[in-house]
Amino acid sequence: MAPSLGLRVRLLSAFALLCVVTAAAVSGGSYVLARNAILQRAQDAAVQAMKDRLETLFPLRDPAPGPDELAVIAAAVTDRCGSAVAVYREARSPAVPLGCRRPGGNPPILDLGVISADMRRVVAGGGIAWQRVVWHGEPFLIIGTPLLIVEPDRTKVSGIEVYAARSLLPEQHSIDELASSAWLTGGASLAFAVVLALLATRGVLLPVRELGRAARLLGAGEMRTRVAVRGSDELAEVARTFNTTAAELERHVRQLREMEADARRFVADVSHELRTPLAALAAVADVLEEEAARLPEPAGRAARLVSQETLNLTGLVNDLIEISRFDSGVAALALNEVDVAELVRATLRARGWSETVRTELPPSVTARLDPRRVDVILANLVGNALRHGEPPVSVRLRADRHRITLEVRDHGPGLGEAVLPQVFDRFYKADTARARSEGSGLGLAIARENARLHRGDLTVTNAPGGGAVFTLRLPRRAHDPDGGPG
Repeated sequence: MAPSLGLRVRLLSAFALLCVVTAAAVSGGSYVLARNAILQRAQDAAVQAMKDRLETLFPLRDPAPGPDELAVIAAAVTDRCGSAVAVYREARSPAVPLGCRRPGGNPPILDLGVISADMRRVVAGGGIAWQRVVWHGEPFLIIGTPLLIVEPDRTKVSGIEVYAARSLLPEQHSIDELASSAWLTGGASLAFAVVLALLATRGVLLPVRELGRAARLLGAGEMRTRVAVRGSDELAEVARTFNTTAAELERHVRQLREMEADARRFVADVSHELRTPLAALAAVADVLEEEAARLPEPAGRAARLVSQETLNLTGLVNDLIEISRFDSGVAALALNEVDVAELVRATLRARGWSETVRTELPPSVTARLDPRRVDVILANLVGNALRHGEPPVSVRLRADRHRITLEVRDHGPGLGEAVLPQVFDRFYKADTARARSEGSGLGLAIARENARLHRGDLTVTNAPGGGAVFTLRLPRRAHDPDGGPG
């Protein structure tokens, strides 16, 4: 898709296009009208001058003139920079130099071949005709008229045709000057329109840019962002609407934050309050677990169920307490220099997964980490892969100078596209994506928070061959969140 033009470019283009169209219409119309007026005026003047000169020839000495008399008639109707020819039946005036001298030499002698047949037909019938032609590279006006004889009782055509060519170079120069003036006017109008467009776009774009900057700040969390309202036009109304919306958004965000803080405080308080009774319940559950084998079957099954649910509830409370520590910002790292491969083996060994999980752990990869929190991350990832995926489950370690990467992969159906963006959300359970959905839904959320506490990251994708791949990336020299050594 082609990039769209900015608002400034579009406004400038619109102003320029409007100016060009307007200037072309006005200048073009004025040019055409002025051109026609100049040519019409020159034509009328030439026709009238020719009529006046022909009147001086009466009365004709010979009604059937020869070449000499026709030459006199042609000379009588020729202006100072033109040429003429008189025709009577088969006779015509001789080709003699007429007109004025010019830088290019004498004007050309009028040739009957230049005159159209239609024009000669009109003149022979007693009418006056004219035509404009380009002759020898110059514009000329050719006028043809019959020589009329006025008798006491009628006016008749003498049969003498007179044609005169008048140069239109002066008029052409005037028309060229008009065209130059039209181009200059159009260019000046375009420049003026561009200046106006720049001023107009500046007045429009400044409020728009201010609104854009305020919107970006608002999106970044600056809820107190407002824009200045200037004037009472549409942009001012938009600014007022933005300020009203920002104020309402700030109020709603404040309410939501207060509600979220209350909810987190409530969860943290309840979790801490439950620790003491849960400790007592756990002790009772241990006793019941030990005695379950000696109890009758219904009682033994109930004892085992109570013991298991007590353990689950204890795990949930511990997870909630851990989450509340992250939310309150009191979670801290206890950093140690550890052998990462040995840390992975210890995690698998402590949970009895050493025989069921494949490993690819290069030796001598050390890093400064919090081993307890990395153990929590690995336990969550491997435990989820074993519970919800399909074997084989593998753990792979890679390292470079600055970072270590641990990949935990299973070969199950993988995660659905709708599940991937939410898999690290709190209390999210992908029941439809996995065969089973156990636990509190906090394990992966805690794992990601532990990764972020190390200034690392935890991501998930689907492998091309099937199965989910969780990737843990941690710096080899981690620092605590306050920037000091752990």
